Amino acid sequence: MRAAVFYGPNNMKVEEVKIPKISADEILVKVKVSAVCGTDVRIYEGKKTKDVRIPATIGHELVGVIDKVGENVEGYQVGERIGVMPVIPCGHCHYCLNGKENVCANRTAIGYEYDGGFAEYVRIPTTAIKAGNLVKIPDHITFEQAVIIEPLACCLNGNKKANVKMNDTVVVIGGGPIGLMHVQLAKIAGARKVILSEIIGHRREKGKRSGADIVVNPEEESLQEIVEEVTGGLGADVVIMAIGVPQLINGAIYLLKKGGTLNLFAGFTKGILSEIDPNEIHYRELNVNGTSALTRADYHQSLALVAAGKINTEVIISEGYTLEDIQKAIEDVRDGVGMKAIINID
Repeated sequence: MRAAVFYGPNNMKVEEVKIPKISADEILVKVKVSAVCGTDVRIYEGKKTKDVRIPATIGHELVGVIDKVGENVEGYQVGERIGVMPVIPCGHCHYCLNGKENVCANRTAIGYEYDGGFAEYVRIPTTAIKAGNLVKIPDHITFEQAVIIEPLACCLNGNKKANVKMNDTVVVIGGGPIGLMHVQLAKIAGARKVILSEIIGHRREKGKRSGADIVVNPEEESLQEIVEEVTGGLGADVVIMAIGVPQLINGAIYLLKKGGTLNLFAGFTKGILSEIDPNEIHYRELNVNGTSALTRADYHQSLALVAAGKINTEVIISEGYTLEDIQKAIEDVRDGVGMKAIINID
């Protein structure tokens, strides 16, 4: 089979490798579509190294069809269309037992400890099957729509952490695929106004199509002045950082009303720090939190949203890539060309 093998920063090669062999307790999936995540970009550039093996096949956003089922596996059949939740919780650590399986102390993941979706076939380990990490996808959802469910589930987790409520004013910083998912989820949650800040023109336009009430080019307009005008000087209820730029964090804090919440959704490069004004958090009783990955419940809820047509997936994705184009797909995501790069593996 063909697979994109990651050898280190800026070094990925599409090679012919052996199709994974499965045990009696495992499943082999023929990958139909994979998508490039911002985390894949950070891995490719060497900015994220935790749990990343070299050489290995990365890619944790994938959907496909079951090709083989181990003789001891029940509940799955060859030919079924499935989505894959990459994060595999252990189920028995402190975090798993307290509703935080997404930050499981012993978690493993497809695309990290196990080879991922930038390949024609993926082996699904026993732990993932037992944990319910394979989810059957309805026939009326295309594979291109289905591959969005995993990152959407991560955004749904962030939406809950940010505590977006009816009548809120929400600011989303960064209008990439993740930002536009946050825009849509905020509107679904009942936000009165959603303000999107994005410097790239085509992403601002897609932000409007995603439901943003106001789109701002922060290089030409004052985001803070616009937020103050919209809220009568109070500030936003919620600000979601959908871009991992540490220098923007302190400015995001100033956008909040008293008691507001800043959610650091995007991943940041390890070791790159941000200065913040702690008095703003202290005296205005602000909440600052983060988001990591997804829970199985988030995935099923996101699947339901996509299945019901509640999410505009068209504005989120850029198609036309094959496995041979994987480096270009990653670089295009890095450079803001298009949106979420969709890799047609089949």
